[in-house]
Amino acid sequence: MKSEDLQKLVLSKYENGESATKIFDDLLGAVSRKTVFNWCKMIRETGSINMSTSPGRPRTIRTKKTIQKIKTRLKRRKRVSSRKLAHELDISRTSVRRILTDDLGLRPCKKIIAPLMTDAQKAKRKTFANWIRTNFKKEDNENPVFRRENV
Repeated sequence: MKSEDLQKLVLSKYENGESATKIFDDLLGAVSRKTVFNWCKMIRETGSINMSTSPGRPRTIRTKKTIQKIKTRLKRRKRVSSRKLAHELDISRTSVRRILTDDLGLRPCKKIIAPLMTDAQKAKRKTFANWIRTNFKKEDNENPVFRRENV
């Protein structure tokens, strides 16, 4: 549940006369007790939960401007590594990776090349398949050695 939804829920419950402790118990730890009490205090003082600015340190790298730069670079060149993007934009690799995965919803992709079988491996596989075909009959497979007791 998003913070805005939780705030609306707390507001409606508080306006219905529920105590902050009861509201916290109903939320089952979705937010901390202190947060619920702070929101209830805001409602009491102002009548609503207005967060003028989000708490904490402001973002310096993962801003909308940086995210847009990365998006335009990816539109120009589809196949580019996060390391090259980080070097071009002078951002750390972890920040680029967070922007790509969290903000843009992209996943890493690596081309996987299956190793080719050598001629010796192919010959060995063929002899094994022929050995299985000649040494085991279909009837032998229908009656397994191990069975469940209740069958």
